[in-house]
Amino acid sequence: MDLIRQIELENMKPSVPDFGVGDTVDVHYLIREGDKERIQVFTGTVIAITGSGIRRTATVRRLVSGEGVERVFPLHSPRVQDIKVKSRGRVRRAKLYFLRDRVGKAVRLRENFGNVRGPRSTKRRNDAES
Repeated sequence: MDLIRQIELENMKPSVPDFGVGDTVDVHYLIREGDKERIQVFTGTVIAITGSGIRRTATVRRLVSGEGVERVFPLHSPRVQDIKVKSRGRVRRAKLYFLRDRVGKAVRLRENFGNVRGPRSTKRRNDAES
C-alpha cells in the first residue's frame, strides 16, 4: 500500500451514512462566527456525489426564498458533524443538474419506499488485503 493511501485511510471517518443522489439529507455543519462555533443544519437534495476515498464530496441543493442554494460538503471533513437521511429519492441519473432549471413543484422527486439496492455512498475497497 502506498504512503498517500495509508495516510488517507488514517484520516477518513470510520463511517459515513449510506445515502445517494436524489436523497433528502440534513447536513450538520460546524461553522465559526468570530471566536464562537455552532452547528448549522443544511437540509436539501443531494444532486451529485463525486470523488473517492477522503476526497469524496456531496453537492446538496435547497431552495431559500425562491432562490436555489447549492453547497459542496467534503464528507470526511471534521467540520461535517453528522449527515441524516430524511427521505430517499428514486432517480435514474447519477447527477441531477437538471433540477437547477426547475422551479416549484417540478423540483420534486419520486420517493423510494422499497429496498435500497446496496450501499450507495460508502463503497470502499478493502485495502487491507492489498
